[in-house]
Amino acid sequence: MTPQEQEIKAMKSEIIKELRAVFKANMKVFDWDIPENDDDASAQLILDTMQEALDELKEEVKAGKYNNY
Repeated sequence: MTPQEQEIKAMKSEIIKELRAVFKANMKVFDWDIPENDDDASAQLILDTMQEALDELKEEVKAGKYNNY
């Protein structure tokens, strides 16, 4: 097992927890800001935006932006 695989094994649950916290925080904002909010529609919009950000990060990694991080 590589050092990176060992590290992700140790950090995986924390990363998932943090990602869920970002999602839930944004769901709360939608509920606060939009009377009679459609939670399913809001959730999908938030997930789409999060996926867009992940896709951008993947492209940045692929382009070498984090090689000397």
